[in-house]
Amino acid sequence: MDLTTHYLGLELVNPIVVGACPLGTSLDSIRALADGGASAIVLPSLFEEEIMAAARAALEIESAGAGFAEAGSYLPNPEGYHIGPGQYLAHLEAAKSAVKIPVIASLNGASAGGWTEYAKKMEAAGADAIELNTYLLPFDIDESGAEIEQRTVDIVAAVKGSVSIPVAAKLSPFFSSLPNLVKRLEGVGADGVVLFNRFYQPDVDIESLEVAPNLRLSTSDELRLRLRWLAVLSAQTKISLAATGGAHSAVDVIKAVMCGAHAVQMVSALLIHGPEHIGRTLEAMTFWLTDHEYASLAQMQGSLSLAKVENPKAFARANYMKMLDSWEM
Repeated sequence: MDLTTHYLGLELVNPIVVGACPLGTSLDSIRALADGGASAIVLPSLFEEEIMAAARAALEIESAGAGFAEAGSYLPNPEGYHIGPGQYLAHLEAAKSAVKIPVIASLNGASAGGWTEYAKKMEAAGADAIELNTYLLPFDIDESGAEIEQRTVDIVAAVKGSVSIPVAAKLSPFFSSLPNLVKRLEGVGADGVVLFNRFYQPDVDIESLEVAPNLRLSTSDELRLRLRWLAVLSAQTKISLAATGGAHSAVDVIKAVMCGAHAVQMVSALLIHGPEHIGRTLEAMTFWLTDHEYASLAQMQGSLSLAKVENPKAFARANYMKMLDSWEM
């Protein structure tokens, strides 16, 4: 069975891509994921805060060095680091040497800032593509939705203009007009979009009166939101589409591809079941495709997009009304 797909201009042997997660921090696990059948891997993100902290540290070293000869050995340790930009680039180079599959670097932030500089460095370190995780939360009551959208477009345009490798924008599902935003991103050169960022929602501790970080892995139910927008966007755009969030099984991957995904990122399923889960998923996909007389993955890609599905209204209000009417006690 031919499971080949094309994502961000890259030919992938199958649609399962490892999304940005802790599994990408170890070369051993990266090798295991590649050996397990992953077609590509997105490394964990380099955060804007880390880039800024590194820049502040460099300024402190420079300032201290102006007055003291021994300042060259001074290394500030700013709070908030989990990996510095230098270490990230070194890890990226090592990952590229460790496996033959494409390695995609990830930048996470909310402003143009120093992203373009580090995007160039990621390209120089061997990244096959860059995923921009524009983690924008609208906390400012005076900032409009249009301003947030424009900031997203500006970030993608700036990074895309600074590198020659493909660039994908990882988006949230909370934009007021997602198709229009994707059209604008395509207009400034984005090679693809990733749907959707799983914002990790904080909890609160009522005893300590503190905000409590609470990580919950995804379930297959979360895929439904991705399916709707994959179907809508694949009918109206030519850029690459990736689903992330809720893909746990062969059925999940097949659904996403049918709705228009060129790649499907897995994270939670791999954290639960390990790298070998990829091989089992691919085996089950091959069995299903063969049993349903498909010659290739490409043959079914986009077959349930808004442009091809028998009842396009099922992705819109009609389905909502039908579900309400069908409920019985």
